[in-house]
Amino acid sequence: MIISQSAILKLSEMICGNESFKHFPYRSSSQLTKFFIDNDLEFIHDGSTRHMWVQTVLNTLNDKSSDDDNIPNKDLIKVLISLVNPDYFLFDDNLDHVKAVDDVNKALKSSKLVLKEKSDGQFFIVSTTGQFISTVISEVEAIKQITFSPAVFKIPNKTVNSKLISVMMPFNPAFKGTYDAIKRVADHLQLDCLRADDIWENSTIIQDIFDLIFCSKIVIVDFSDRNPNVMYETGIAHTLGKIVIPIAQNLGDIPSDLVHHRALKYLPNPDGYRELSNNLFKRIKSIIDDDQRVSHKK
Repeated sequence: MIISQSAILKLSEMICGNESFKHFPYRSSSQLTKFFIDNDLEFIHDGSTRHMWVQTVLNTLNDKSSDDDNIPNKDLIKVLISLVNPDYFLFDDNLDHVKAVDDVNKALKSSKLVLKEKSDGQFFIVSTTGQFISTVISEVEAIKQITFSPAVFKIPNKTVNSKLISVMMPFNPAFKGTYDAIKRVADHLQLDCLRADDIWENSTIIQDIFDLIFCSKIVIVDFSDRNPNVMYETGIAHTLGKIVIPIAQNLGDIPSDLVHHRALKYLPNPDGYRELSNNLFKRIKSIIDDDQRVSHKK
């Protein structure tokens, strides 16, 4: 894909750190050469006006083919990511990394691209023609977004609720103790906890289930009794990139394709439910703590 010419003009000024974008680091001729060489690109400043030279370099990179029609080629991606590398903004109070990221995103908006931050503080580029539904982003340079167009479900006009836990289990009174044990943990952690039978927003139960999984951060699935609906719902949760916590009264009920995922075994009695609550508390608390560490690092 090709980045718009208006974006190229602005990005060249940002790379130079010119007056209109002085919250970016200023780069002299030699520093511009180093900037591109650091990205394994052999461009050496020829003595011409700095931003005009950078504009020519960006246009050269922009003309290179890409493996994906929705994102630029890898060399241009490296330059864009390097432009907001946090390391460049350290130890200089005149620079503003947050504003720099915002300016790059404003420039890329016309090309339907956006910078996304990873848990380690680095960035990658994605197309805005799709929609993020996964609760975890972990790719290294750039990822291809997938636009889902399912025939069975409709994509809800909702966002992910970081405090929502959904529970997929058989609709059977025998599992009331299990659900109560899960809700006890959610209540203690001040999280929301729902099953599909707790809501009725659509004409079909499967759409309510899809909406619930779509909006959840964590999905707890109970494989007890090898319920086929739970298997199906687990596949949806994995496809949507959710954090899935498997539980089962018998680990033999877990499908062979999923046995490599760590599961919590429990017994359907008061002591078993209590142990399940304790184990779920530890697992969910570790997820929350990880999120808080990432947020604090940012």
